Amino acid sequence: MNLPLSGIRIADFSHVMAGPYASHLLRLMGAEVIKIEPVKGDGFRNYGADRRYDGLSPAFIAANAGKKSIALDLKDEADLAIARAIIARSDVVLENFRPGVMARLGLGYDAVREMVPDVIYCSVSGYGQTGQHRDWPAIDNIVQATSGMMMLSGAEGDAPVRVGFPIVDTLTGQTAAMAILGALMQRERGNGGSQIDVSMFDASLAFMTSALTPFLVTGQPMQRMGNTGYSGLPTASMFNASDGREISLGVVQPPQFAALARELGRQDWLDDPRFATPDARRTNFDAMHAELSAEFARLPAAQWERRLSDAGIPCGMVRRVDEAAALAGPTALVNLTVPGLPDEAVQIPGAGYSVAGQANPAPGAPPRLDADRAEILRWLEQEPDA
Repeated sequence: MNLPLSGIRIADFSHVMAGPYASHLLRLMGAEVIKIEPVKGDGFRNYGADRRYDGLSPAFIAANAGKKSIALDLKDEADLAIARAIIARSDVVLENFRPGVMARLGLGYDAVREMVPDVIYCSVSGYGQTGQHRDWPAIDNIVQATSGMMMLSGAEGDAPVRVGFPIVDTLTGQTAAMAILGALMQRERGNGGSQIDVSMFDASLAFMTSALTPFLVTGQPMQRMGNTGYSGLPTASMFNASDGREISLGVVQPPQFAALARELGRQDWLDDPRFATPDARRTNFDAMHAELSAEFARLPAAQWERRLSDAGIPCGMVRRVDEAAALAGPTALVNLTVPGLPDEAVQIPGAGYSVAGQANPAPGAPPRLDADRAEILRWLEQEPDA
């Protein structure tokens, strides 16, 4: 399959999630990823409480499908020489050690650029390679706290709420992958390599643009909205259906509100001065919410979802992850066979998009620790262009 990054090679020194997820996305685009792991392996290999998956935990599988693995002790001169040889034949170096670690190993940007003048060198860290907080350790939930993300979920007066999955890791990985793609394009145009600094904190601020920019423009921080959408309208809130399941409504435009009123047989809302305009509905939030709650209590959530969606009214039933997986489209999930697992046939999420005329990528199983050592060493003995 001729994928966009076919022929691009990544020397991936990253571990856990943010860095590996970046190279995972690039692997789905066709890049070859050589995962350079410590002798004990990436810490995510044994992540979680189910020991049946040790070596290939679900968290590890999620970001390492189709990569090659070699275990190296970078403090050992012979292994360090192997790492340098891999870098010398790579287009991209990706790392997420604490700032300064790669330089102390002799694998920092300046040293690597001497080997590969047009290298794309991407460093992922908590707070960036420079600045007063560069040495602070960080993981996903820490940056959720320090970036303000935790104070955007929940309602005013609630305790801080963590987003229920490691969102900072994946959004940082996406940011790093995007930066690397831009650098590859720049190099393709003859502008040489790049040194990329991806901060989990800065990537989070960028991801939170719809919450942060209103403060930057007006000087007023956003209020916490609970389960009400960004618009602050009661028609973009969550409601209980007759079966106890929740339905999330997303009516934010006047034509949508008119369609909702007609579908529910409540045209009286259109003439009621409390509800007739978006500003009026915000002012009378509780009254509008109460009217809607009474309507949604009449039918089950799935029935509301079908009925309103068919009428072009944005809504959705609140689902568990297992229910959402069953709703996935034909290219949303990637099938893998992973030998040695309790169930060897598994799926992982794809890249989140599809390209017309291009088959769903099939990256292959994630590697066992050091599984590709012999192949990689044979390759290093060949001529550089082999």
